[in-house]
Amino acid sequence: MSHAVTEAWPKFAVMGAGAVGCYFGGMLARAGAPVTLIGRARHVEAIRRDGLFLESIRFQERVPVAAVTEVGASRSAEVVLFSVKTLDTESAARALAPHVASGAVVISLQNGVDNADRIRAATGIPALPCVVYVAASMPAPGHVKHVGRGDLVLGGRPDIAALFERAGVPCRVSSDIAAELWTKLVMNCAYNAISALCRCNYGQAAALPLTRDLITQATEEVVAVARAAGVRMPEGLVAAAWKLGAEAMPAAVSSTAQDLARGNRTEIDSLNGYVARRGAELGVPAPVNGTLHALVKLLEEAQRLQE
Repeated sequence: MSHAVTEAWPKFAVMGAGAVGCYFGGMLARAGAPVTLIGRARHVEAIRRDGLFLESIRFQERVPVAAVTEVGASRSAEVVLFSVKTLDTESAARALAPHVASGAVVISLQNGVDNADRIRAATGIPALPCVVYVAASMPAPGHVKHVGRGDLVLGGRPDIAALFERAGVPCRVSSDIAAELWTKLVMNCAYNAISALCRCNYGQAAALPLTRDLITQATEEVVAVARAAGVRMPEGLVAAAWKLGAEAMPAAVSSTAQDLARGNRTEIDSLNGYVARRGAELGVPAPVNGTLHALVKLLEEAQRLQE
């Protein structure tokens, strides 16, 4: 079913067509925007053959969308959604840089708080930071399973926010994107490692009082580090952290858990690991985040040695 509108759309490219890139790129394509997904061969082949299967909590639909493996396909894009894993930020940015059109907007749809800075440092591209709230996975090539939320917070550009809204993606613009990024980091640090280490979803993690206490302790550390770094964090975040994840996305399984299940490297260095490192630089202890980081890294290494 086509949902195209008569207003003109800019051309979009998605650099890193995993679960996040395919969900938001797919929503734009479903609304009629010209979108090119740039991803791994197995996904590209499936999407070319059958379309992108969006299995959403609101609908199930096969969306026709262009898909390629070549980064050069981004050359004609006016908006690039940059959604690679944080451990690939610099290398992907350098691969993208020669192909970005003059005047194109590059938006970082990634976990962590420093990706836009890292993209700029590696390439000079002034990437727009964005906070992503979506519970999505790719259970099969070309198949996105969406189980919760699906909204964005942009660090500027109301015109682009309006494009996402047209595509059915709630998107607001924030005048304090650093606080928004750190607020999302609170959620990531509260749930990602626990979901991965315990093979549970967010609802299960928050249901046990002992785990809830652990979530609260991790959250307190993130907020303390953020405030020491000069970030204005909202009040009441610590008390609400375990409740937010459990109520908004109870069926979600963290991206860290998904990576480990596939035998892939995780983004934990940019999540709990980042908080522990930044805390050490600022003189703010973060032992819970440091422990969660170490345990996920140990599990990564154990899996690597079993290969």
